Amino acid sequence: MKDKKEITLGDLPGVGAATCEKLAEAGYNNVMSIAVASPGELVEAAGVTESVARKMINAARDSMELGFESGDELMKRRQNVIKITTGVKSFDQLMGGGIETGAITECFGAYGSSKTQLGHQLAVDVQLPFDKGGADGMAVYIDTENTFRPERITQLAKAKGLDVETTLKNIKVARAFNSDHQMLLVEKVSDLIEKRGLNIKLVIVDSLTAHFRAEFIGRGTLAERQQKINRHMRDLAKLASVHNLCIYVTNQVMAKPDVFFGDPTEAIGGHIVAHNSTFRIYLRRGKKGTRVAKLVDSPNLPESEAIFQITEHGLEDV
Repeated sequence: MKDKKEITLGDLPGVGAATCEKLAEAGYNNVMSIAVASPGELVEAAGVTESVARKMINAARDSMELGFESGDELMKRRQNVIKITTGVKSFDQLMGGGIETGAITECFGAYGSSKTQLGHQLAVDVQLPFDKGGADGMAVYIDTENTFRPERITQLAKAKGLDVETTLKNIKVARAFNSDHQMLLVEKVSDLIEKRGLNIKLVIVDSLTAHFRAEFIGRGTLAERQQKINRHMRDLAKLASVHNLCIYVTNQVMAKPDVFFGDPTEAIGGHIVAHNSTFRIYLRRGKKGTRVAKLVDSPNLPESEAIFQITEHGLEDV
């Protein structure tokens, strides 16, 4: 059997030089990016008709043989998943070995529950070699609430025996000033990987819903807000899948006034965020300065808890 020729963007039906240039400017640099796109996205990016966009997508999917696959083939692909350590044994066991790539891990909780601390810890741990629970990669930190602190990264890097300057250089930080800017920054991560050749293995969004919550006020804007969050979460999921990287997002919470017994805490974003997150972790303050991490949703892991503490050296077992 002859080997199947690998096709490029120019080989897709309806893609000439001008269209190819427009697609590249919009971030569609390879056949895979076309295969996982929607017709509406390509119409907006390249100015083609919907019928031409569908032909492009179908041709891209046919060339990559995207379709049904057997369970054993999927199991082989799952071997490429990397587990990034949190530095806490019980927390890693809670997550089945660590925070995994190719998925979105959402962490929600009240202020002071250490959501941002976990983000800083992961930004350092992702740079560790594979045999120490890292991914030997770099991190992107999208900061929406001015929470990133290089001083904290310095403490964590020293505790892990890493070079401080190199560790800081391997974290690309961007401050998002509104929801549109936040979504644009997520789209730019692909450029860091494909155009600049950076080995990004972790994307942190802290926090996911802060801007959406501030900009869309009242029930009249709820539908528009949820649609926008849904698109944002879909872009994050696609980024995680295409580049096999870990997405860690923090989420704000609210207290439900109609709950008289039990914990009234509920994550912002409703079912949209819940359905799009692969793993959901509820963080809360425990006794004597400890933190409790509860896995509330996962595709394959049982609901359980882990207790840890925050020290100068990072997250540690109690």
